Amino acid sequence: MSKPAPPRQRFQSSSLRVCWIEFDEARILEPELITRLDLPLHLDQNRQNSFHSRLKELRSQAPQRARELAVSS
Repeated sequence: MSKPAPPRQRFQSSSLRVCWIEFDEARILEPELITRLDLPLHLDQNRQNSFHSRLKELRSQAPQRARELAVSS
């Protein structure tokens, strides 16, 4: 019997979608997509997103938090 998926995995499975297009010059397309789409987990060129400052803060704290957690085997 398998264990239930963790909450994050359940969220990702039900909410996230991945798509791609082939484009030779992604650096041209990326800023346009960031401006038009709500991409809260993308920090680069995305300061206008309301979640940007909070995510940046959380990411900066993550390494220290990881060091503080117990390691299990």
